[in-house]
Amino acid sequence: MSHPPRALPAELGDSFSTRAARAHGVTARRLRAGDLEAPFAGVRLRAPQHEGLSREGEDGPLSIDRRMQAVIVRRAHAYAQIAPAGAFFVGQTALALHGLPLRRGADEAPLDVAVLSPQHAPRGRGVRGAKVAPRMVRLGTIGGLAVGDASSTWALAAASSSLRDLVVIGDAIVRIPRGDRGAPLPQRRLATLDELCAMANVPWRRNRELLLDALALVREGSMSPLETDMRLALTGAGLPEPELDVEIRTERGSLIGICDAVYPERRVIVEVEGHHHFTDDRQWRRDLEKYAALAAEGWEVVRIAAHHLVRGGGAAAALVGAALARHPLA
Repeated sequence: MSHPPRALPAELGDSFSTRAARAHGVTARRLRAGDLEAPFAGVRLRAPQHEGLSREGEDGPLSIDRRMQAVIVRRAHAYAQIAPAGAFFVGQTALALHGLPLRRGADEAPLDVAVLSPQHAPRGRGVRGAKVAPRMVRLGTIGGLAVGDASSTWALAAASSSLRDLVVIGDAIVRIPRGDRGAPLPQRRLATLDELCAMANVPWRRNRELLLDALALVREGSMSPLETDMRLALTGAGLPEPELDVEIRTERGSLIGICDAVYPERRVIVEVEGHHHFTDDRQWRRDLEKYAALAAEGWEVVRIAAHHLVRGGGAAAALVGAALARHPLA
């Protein structure tokens, strides 16, 4: 009859080095037990407690990003147990630490770990090492982990990102979050457009042209990658650029809602609806009330979902273009 592995000392935490474990009296046999992972040489990681994702939009892009972020952050904390002095996270790992959009499959890739030149790039199983000139990065910490700041992470990401990806990440960095009641929280913005521009223009910056092309398309107010894709689809089809993240009020000044994209002079609103808009009953009811109130105030609402944005977003552009044609400028 098999017995469960002996409990580990609580002092070791979720991840720990084998050296620290041996110092606490943990045997080599215990370190090979099935309830521990070995993501890096000399490191052990307790098996995760599988807590189901929230049923609210559990298959949507934002939930997928959150799940990948959690996996990467957990592995980053594990690697920190053996990281060389001066190492910091960049690339997809840094994006995860900042809570920024990730490339699909990023949680299955090696961690992106860098050092400042002239140190040697980190090597080893499970990591992808790099060295960065000091002027190319500003360093900070998130949850005790050393990482390039948001604008540095964006600029360094150009080495392996498309124009669209850089715009999506840039939008997420410069957006001004809103609180539970819709109040803007500028103090929680990760960086400004000026800070992105300054980082793109650091002397001898690689991929500067791509960064500047992306920066020309980055806007404050896109609150999700879907919203960025929608805006790029509309302007790519030659439609006017909408205002973003706009508070819509009644004639008496009462707030009806905060809308994704607005053409004020045309009385047209474009709302991008993620998975949870269709699966969360509370969100569905709020949407119905909001759209009824907007219609009563003379607004036409165009509702865009992910399937309208595939293959360049032609379907989304057609829907919005038709609405604008119904509301010509006076």
